[in-house]
Amino acid sequence: MSCFSFLKTIMFVFNAIIFLGGITVLGIGIWVKVDGGSFLKIIGSASPQLMQVVNVGYLCMAVGGFLILMGFLGCCGAIKESRCMLMLFFSIILIIFIAEIAGAVVVLAFSSLSQIFIDYIGTVAVKYLREDYGSDNELTTVWNTTMKEFKCCGFYGYKDFSNSTYYRNHQEYPPVCCSSVSPCQPNNISSEVKGCFKAFEHFLSQNGKIVGGVALGICGLELAAMIVALVLFCQIGNR
Repeated sequence: MSCFSFLKTIMFVFNAIIFLGGITVLGIGIWVKVDGGSFLKIIGSASPQLMQVVNVGYLCMAVGGFLILMGFLGCCGAIKESRCMLMLFFSIILIIFIAEIAGAVVVLAFSSLSQIFIDYIGTVAVKYLREDYGSDNELTTVWNTTMKEFKCCGFYGYKDFSNSTYYRNHQEYPPVCCSSVSPCQPNNISSEVKGCFKAFEHFLSQNGKIVGGVALGICGLELAAMIVALVLFCQIGNR
């Protein structure tokens, strides 16, 4: 087998996996939105904690659609030897790669700018917690799942819910902030329950090497995909 044929095979297999994965994720997203009841029964019987993810159907559909597009471009570009498809595939991966590098540079080199961004995110998060938590089902589900998994309360802390719509309607803080204690009042909230931002920072500090390894692995795969696509593009042009 020639080097060119080997690269075509690798490109096809790799993107076929991405394509099939995209179809699976898209199918799950459509299933969640169309028949959420049966999805809840199956997921709930397997893991009750995962019942809160039913409202991420649109995210699954978006991710699945993107994976299908990338897999299609990679597979067809390699098999049909289409330079246009290969270049489009290369360009999309390159844009994602540059965005990831730019984000890393901003976080590492411009801490003041990243702090401004974090402050902005915090302001928006607290605003939605106070105005929409408890009334917006999807937002409430996402926050409940996050607070359960990270054992946290609010963005900065439980006081984010003070004077909130939820507190005015129920005269207590979200039950997830107090575990099994009811009603959930400040004296029932453990001092160990921090804001989700602090909990996420702690998670990153404890699992930084794993997160960094996964990030480097993804960047490595993206770089390899770009190199293979570019090599195929050049060799097809020289044939």
